[in-house]
Amino acid sequence: MQRHLSPIASPEVYLARHQPDHPVMFLAPDALRTSARRFLDGFGGLVTYAVKANARAEVLANLDAAGIGGFDVASPQEMAAVRALNAQAVLHYNNPVRSPAEVAAGIAAGVASWSVDETGELDKLHAVPRQAEIAVRFALPVVGAAYDFGEKFGATPEEAAKLLVRVAEAGFVPALSFHPGTQCSDPGAWVAYIAEAAGIARRAGVRIARLNVGGGFAAHRSGAAPDLEAVFAAIRQEVNRAFAGQVPDLMCEPGRAMVAEGFSLATRVKSLRSGGDVVYLNDGIYGGLTDLRDMGLSGRVRVIGPLGERRSGQMVPRVVFGPTCDSLDRLPDGLMLPADTQTGDYVLFDGMGAYSIAMSTGFNGYGVDDVVTVLSLSGHSTGAG
Repeated sequence: MQRHLSPIASPEVYLARHQPDHPVMFLAPDALRTSARRFLDGFGGLVTYAVKANARAEVLANLDAAGIGGFDVASPQEMAAVRALNAQAVLHYNNPVRSPAEVAAGIAAGVASWSVDETGELDKLHAVPRQAEIAVRFALPVVGAAYDFGEKFGATPEEAAKLLVRVAEAGFVPALSFHPGTQCSDPGAWVAYIAEAAGIARRAGVRIARLNVGGGFAAHRSGAAPDLEAVFAAIRQEVNRAFAGQVPDLMCEPGRAMVAEGFSLATRVKSLRSGGDVVYLNDGIYGGLTDLRDMGLSGRVRVIGPLGERRSGQMVPRVVFGPTCDSLDRLPDGLMLPADTQTGDYVLFDGMGAYSIAMSTGFNGYGVDDVVTVLSLSGHSTGAG
């Protein structure tokens, strides 16, 4: 893996100087720290980072330096990645389905908080120290996200109440957790979940120590940046209303919204066909653009020429293929690119810090393995979260 230790001014400077023919991911550490501070200053509770979004060592180090002391880990490998950075970091193991070997690894790593959504999963935690927190995860049919985590994880409210009783009776620190779904921009989703959490606690007759309001905070993908502060305010208001007199501590676990703004991905146009209506890039759904297959096209795309000049023609929709020999390597149709885009140009996708490097493969000899540190990422807003 090629490493670049000296920061460069911007992606444009690097591309014009080096003319890379492979995809390059650009990292701006200050943008990562700005996103972390936005959550730390605005959320009003413990902020943990969902490591699955981007587990690179420099990402973890920058978030740790910004004051993120808790990390949501979903596997022993993620535990090891955090422990390599900070032996004192607080680990929250919120993947509710674990093998016995994974439970043992979590105990050995000193996991402080676990989640469960089913009786059998709670039984697996019999060896966990009783000072640990165990959060019962529940799910609701709430809309407002790109896709619903409740289809895979989460007890019904009725099951959650019974499970919460068992957690308390076993001597663990009782808590509740939920996840409103990926890329959720509707504060009402959190409001509905918080109101139900209060009802679950009342039915169980258990005072919870903490409420984990999950991740799901939306990153800036197109148009205006999501209003995270509106979500924070809605969470605080509803917690105070629903848990009047018995307000629990709060926790969140952002992934996408924490790291998306820290990276931009530069791809290169390999070929234009059908009069420019069809574009072939040197990266695609098996590489850094895999998330676009499921989340839809990003509106934060810009094109620059080999010498750094910005293409400014009328934006027109294109069919875009990736570089592999697989015909499935195709972005959702309609990516808007300038009419004056040429072969050899660089197509930059901003806000690409989440689920790009993490999900990239090396299929067919392609993929993203080059990360360049820059002082700033042109064309993005560090305040977008």
